[in-house]
Amino acid sequence: MAASDTERAQQQIDEIEALSSIYGDDWCVVDEDEKIYCIKISDCLDQPKWTLCLQVILPPGYPTAEPPIYQLNAPWLRGQDYTELANSLEEIYLQNLGESILYLWVEKIREVLVEKAQSSDPVPDIKKTTEEVDEDDGDDFLLDYQPIQEDQIKMLNYMTSESQEDEELPPIHHGNPITDRRSTFQAHLAPVVTTRQVKRVLEKLYENKKIASATHNIYAYRIYCEDKQTFLQDCEDDGETAAGGRLLHLMQILNVHNVLVVVSRWYGGILLGPDRFKHINNCARNVLVEYDCVPSTEESSRQAGKSKKIRKDNKKRTEH
Repeated sequence: MAASDTERAQQQIDEIEALSSIYGDDWCVVDEDEKIYCIKISDCLDQPKWTLCLQVILPPGYPTAEPPIYQLNAPWLRGQDYTELANSLEEIYLQNLGESILYLWVEKIREVLVEKAQSSDPVPDIKKTTEEVDEDDGDDFLLDYQPIQEDQIKMLNYMTSESQEDEELPPIHHGNPITDRRSTFQAHLAPVVTTRQVKRVLEKLYENKKIASATHNIYAYRIYCEDKQTFLQDCEDDGETAAGGRLLHLMQILNVHNVLVVVSRWYGGILLGPDRFKHINNCARNVLVEYDCVPSTEESSRQAGKSKKIRKDNKKRTEH
């Protein structure tokens, strides 16, 4: 390893340790090996009105040669708001080339959130936010059935056609629940090959009163398109900030194809901090392994080699 690489690696370690110390429980390690981290940022410490999750991937060349790869997650962050904030972050990077910039990014985002809180901007109408459920609801929420997941189903409507209304409902499997400090997590799995099947499975799951009344129903799916040699994939946090993206990332690492995973979480009144993400991913991994959805190492290597060959052949055709 070259000296410059060693120095960059040490700079990353020093920066991560500093950020973890500064931001405490708001800082979370998604995948230490892949250098994926996220931080929950809000306009203030007490009763925040505006919240955003910044997820970053630190490439080997950061900070001296490459910028962080980032994603901004917030239900209210759309259009011009997103563009302006992204431009601000990129401007900070350009003004501080070669330097560690994550702290500057976090504080810039916080500054924007504080400005929104102090302005006349209406507070975002978010029915559910991460771990913001009254403790009194911990054991009793299952008694009051409120189908709050309809919006998620509607989001899939634009991807499906009326002609597919009679498409067969895939079998749905349920994993073993995990309980920690009164919170319970359970994964549900279904084989899917179209987005219409994803929609049908979600509709079927939400017919179950217990699942429909879960505090969060996080899901992700990956569908392999043979003709295009690409994946159709998407995820949903359902109020548990960044959980859907982490679930999808797990499915990508495991190289699973043509499957939908939904993880239901029933909040028990006690904050779990980063442990909740561990339980979500463990539930998902367990059900994927139990129903033989995870390819063997040999199969994964063969599929990866096939994909590389296809990309290489396509490149040759393009050059000619």
